[in-house]
Amino acid sequence: MKQHYSLLTLFAVLLMSVSVSRAGNEDRVGQAGSTELLINPFARSSGWAGSNTSMVRGLEAQFLNVAGTAFTKKTEMLFARTNWLGGTGININAFGLTQAVGKDKTGTIGLSIMTMNFGDIDVTTVDQPEGGIGTFSPNLTNIGLSYAKEFSNSIYGGLTLRVISQSISDVKSGGVSLDAGIQYITGKKENIRFGISLKNVGPRMRFAGDGLSFRGSLPTSSATLTIQQRNEAFELPSLLNIGGAYIFALAEKHQLTAAANFCSNSFSKDQLQGGLEYAFNKMFMIRGGYQYELSSANATVVQTRTNALTGATAGFSVEYPLSKTSGSTFALDYSYRASNPFTGVHCIGARINLK
Repeated sequence: MKQHYSLLTLFAVLLMSVSVSRAGNEDRVGQAGSTELLINPFARSSGWAGSNTSMVRGLEAQFLNVAGTAFTKKTEMLFARTNWLGGTGININAFGLTQAVGKDKTGTIGLSIMTMNFGDIDVTTVDQPEGGIGTFSPNLTNIGLSYAKEFSNSIYGGLTLRVISQSISDVKSGGVSLDAGIQYITGKKENIRFGISLKNVGPRMRFAGDGLSFRGSLPTSSATLTIQQRNEAFELPSLLNIGGAYIFALAEKHQLTAAANFCSNSFSKDQLQGGLEYAFNKMFMIRGGYQYELSSANATVVQTRTNALTGATAGFSVEYPLSKTSGSTFALDYSYRASNPFTGVHCIGARINLK
């Protein structure tokens, strides 16, 4: 047991030292690619504004802190659909499952798939800028495979390997990234939670395809050649989350949870997130949160904001028991994230948790 504590403590310190040394550099804003990795496609955690890094559970934990997938008792299946930045016509679908494995059920494997649908976009050229010559549809897909384990009654940890695919009709890019996370539970009633996660760490990616080449000729020759344009590789938007939460038992069936998180970004401004959730009888939960983007001391938030999401979030869950003996449940989740411009982000999800 002491060895587990020592190894996990060292692991957490290493994660902090590697990421904090690079994070929060405003001069690097906009230099990373694959920024869809920063979009939360799930309803419960987005209703918290992502502040529940220390206590997120089930498949949703693959996005915030993979250690939370270790709390799956048997099987959880989840589907979520997001109307991203209302008015843009962009939709996000996310689905997957987590499954407890091993003789003692202390290990959990998880699989998730996230896709973004942009609809049909007109093909335009220099000669025909108004289109009318066809359409194309970008494809962004992320597939996550995770493993998490309960090391003790207090410590949970996990890893996620994510495959990234981006393409249009004639240009594509692919890569992989790694996420790691730890959650720690303490307090007399296990009501104090801490969590740390490192996300989107991986090699550089580069676009390739026929769309980066064109037919041309050299000044000294009449021969027509295929000329390949150079393109620069880009880095992934790595970040570090450090969060904590406290659970207040108000009465027998009433519970209030407060959570906070600090997000240190390598290619954008750092963020502070906070949230509250009220739960009644573990069947109805309502939550709200706020995400604050740290700005320079001499500038206003509006002048320096680099994110369309303005900070305020809200959501609720309704969880219905499928079996009183086993504890299996079916749940519906909803969240809203305010944005400017556009008309906000709506997300709805459905969960089946078998125990």
